[in-house]
Amino acid sequence: MKPFRLTLTNQLVYKYGMHDFLDVYKTRAATEEEVLDFHTSDYINFLKTVVPGESIMRDNETLFNFGDDCPVFDGMWDYSCYYAGASLDAARKLINGQTDIAINWSGGLHHAKKSEASGFCYLNDIVMAILQLLRYHPRILYIDIDVHHGDGVEQAFHSTNRVMTLSFHKYDGQFFPATGNHDDIGGGLGKRYSLNVPLKDGIDDVSYTNLFKEVVNATIERYQPTAIVLQCGADSLAGDRLGCFSLNISAHGRCVELVKQFNLPLLVLGGGGYTPRNVSRLWTYETSVCLGAELEDDLPMNPYFEFFEPDYKLHPPLSSLSKFENKNTPKSLQTTVSRVHHQLKYLIGAPSVEMQEIPPDLAGLTGQYLQPQPRLLLTSAR
Repeated sequence: MKPFRLTLTNQLVYKYGMHDFLDVYKTRAATEEEVLDFHTSDYINFLKTVVPGESIMRDNETLFNFGDDCPVFDGMWDYSCYYAGASLDAARKLINGQTDIAINWSGGLHHAKKSEASGFCYLNDIVMAILQLLRYHPRILYIDIDVHHGDGVEQAFHSTNRVMTLSFHKYDGQFFPATGNHDDIGGGLGKRYSLNVPLKDGIDDVSYTNLFKEVVNATIERYQPTAIVLQCGADSLAGDRLGCFSLNISAHGRCVELVKQFNLPLLVLGGGGYTPRNVSRLWTYETSVCLGAELEDDLPMNPYFEFFEPDYKLHPPLSSLSKFENKNTPKSLQTTVSRVHHQLKYLIGAPSVEMQEIPPDLAGLTGQYLQPQPRLLLTSAR
């Protein structure tokens, strides 16, 4: 999760000249009040005040799940508020009709829970952004293509039908976070509105994109969302330090393209990704997909050009270097698709678009909703 991957991404976006076709915004920090829309005050107070190395805080570190993958570090609160603030600002620009696609590559931290950190994630900017979108949109579809299950977002909206969560991820009962099997379907009013697509090691481009297209098409047809939030975790690429899939950049980007084609207000976020040179290539390419721009495969010269050796290409053959055999057989994938269709079959249609309250399990927030009438302009908020 090194911020350097964002530096590389920004450099490539600018050197390709895409900033001339984007509205680029300076990030502002989320306020404490905004953060408390989802997270608990005890957790936030700890996050604000903890100092690296203070032994007096050890019990609280355990309580709030700080440790190896969520260390305490200098500037942690400010860092977390800035990436969350960018997602909140992006959501509001979608609501205001300032854009039809908003991008925050620093966001997408999908593991953070209401009162604990998890998996390199401290604040769940996705949940906070969706809460903003719910003030205007009656139904939100959240799609997650990180190699890890989007557990924090699913958990937050477990009991509501206003948000449908759809996650494509590695699952074997042990791979972090060890959740997201096909029988994880939500509960209460949200029963069957959590949709999981568990996959095995080594899935390739054709298998993944065909599966993604069929599942997403069926889900959107059934649920009829009025806006989409897409988490584009880059750790599902072949060669990622923590991943185990065999996807190339073009296939990952194809998923973004497929979602874009529905012409719904779209919030695009980053997420995992632990090989910075490939993360930046991916998010640069997916920025071009959102713009509808064609990019040269030869990377433009930039201050970090040496990090892209030896090929210096936007689309290196990542899958050819994968160490993982594809264990997803045609039969297993068809079984997965059948389970998805079975779950969708029992949805009681799309929730009403009449004025409603924000789900009461989310800090008791209330609000009223109108039929969406967004303007369609292609810009990017970051």
